Amino acid sequence: MTGYNVSKLANGIHVLSENIPHIKSFSLGFWINTGSKNENPRTNGISHFIEHMMFKGTYKRSASKLSNEIEALGGYLNAFTSKEHTCFYGRGLSQNINKTFEVIADMLLNSRFRETDISKEVGVVIDELHDIEDSPEELVFEKLETNIYKGNTLEYPIIGTEKNILCFDRSMILEYIEKYYRNSNLFIVVSGNVKHYEILKLADTYFNARPAKRRLAEKKIKLQPSKDIIINKEVQQVHAVIGKPVAGYSSDLRAKINLLSHILGEGSSSRLFQTLREKNGITYQINSFLNSFYNSSTFGVYFSTNPKNYKRAISLVYNELQKINKKPITKKEFERAKAYIKGNIIMGLENTTNRMLRMAQSFIYFNRIKTIEETIDELDSVKLDELLELSYTLFDPDTFVKTIISPEDMAISLIQ
Repeated sequence: MTGYNVSKLANGIHVLSENIPHIKSFSLGFWINTGSKNENPRTNGISHFIEHMMFKGTYKRSASKLSNEIEALGGYLNAFTSKEHTCFYGRGLSQNINKTFEVIADMLLNSRFRETDISKEVGVVIDELHDIEDSPEELVFEKLETNIYKGNTLEYPIIGTEKNILCFDRSMILEYIEKYYRNSNLFIVVSGNVKHYEILKLADTYFNARPAKRRLAEKKIKLQPSKDIIINKEVQQVHAVIGKPVAGYSSDLRAKINLLSHILGEGSSSRLFQTLREKNGITYQINSFLNSFYNSSTFGVYFSTNPKNYKRAISLVYNELQKINKKPITKKEFERAKAYIKGNIIMGLENTTNRMLRMAQSFIYFNRIKTIEETIDELDSVKLDELLELSYTLFDPDTFVKTIISPEDMAISLIQ
């Protein structure tokens, strides 16, 4: 039997835990409620850069010792940065929870940020930036969101710009940490064979000296019209996304949009997959997507295809958007989408890292941990006629904008 526990320490840190007594491991995450959305034109990319620098050594441990101490115990240490969060996390056997906690706390509290390490990591991150630029299936999504969120901080790419990365120094890093790595922005989340009181004791031991500060307020999204864009690169295929901003986690509409996205293009039984890949054979990659933030989500369709097939492919995509209203969603499609989403949710629970991620995002977005039963009940409560009504506005072809990466020598016009 599992159970959630949530505590808020006097210094403002939230501690969330889930005890799963029948397993022998844990996943532990230290979530900082900041990402590229908290940056500005000068600092864009610094959240991600700081994530890298946290692994470069503390006053107690060298860079190699940080990972060696965890891996020597059969564990794992990693991190990621998104537009809204930065997470440092570790996995291990339950008897090693104290060591994993202490190592990550040491990274967050005692990283040295030496100028020599910063200079070296600048080159590493610029290489990572170039990798993204050489990966059209990644770059096209980044360019779409830069386009549709223009004028909002969600437009900033997580990795930043080469110009900014070259300018990052110790003082900028410390200034950003002082502002955003505050206790009220820190969530310590663990799932596995652990005791809540033990995590509380560890949090109090390592973070008690830090004063409480008020949590920063969410900024509202102010959208403005976007235009189609095309980027010429040395690629073999055309990579295209049509997308639009829709409701985020803070809206009750998100569950319905998620269902509609699955019906349109998620899974091999979806309308887009069957039409473009199975019936016409003109694309290998085709799917719809819903990338969600607190106040907004990016909804759309991605595909890649041979340049000579692009016009046919984009025409079929738009036809499916219009057809979904002319040929309404059937009850069979509706129930299949529900079963697909529920199956993925339940199967994901077999992994403690997925459970830890779910707990953290739920609490950060909703200020509570939504149970699996609540999430499934929310899906089950959606009625078919509600989806049919929403589909008219969601799938309106005139509300989407195109972002296209194409071969440099492509002669035909892609923007129609």
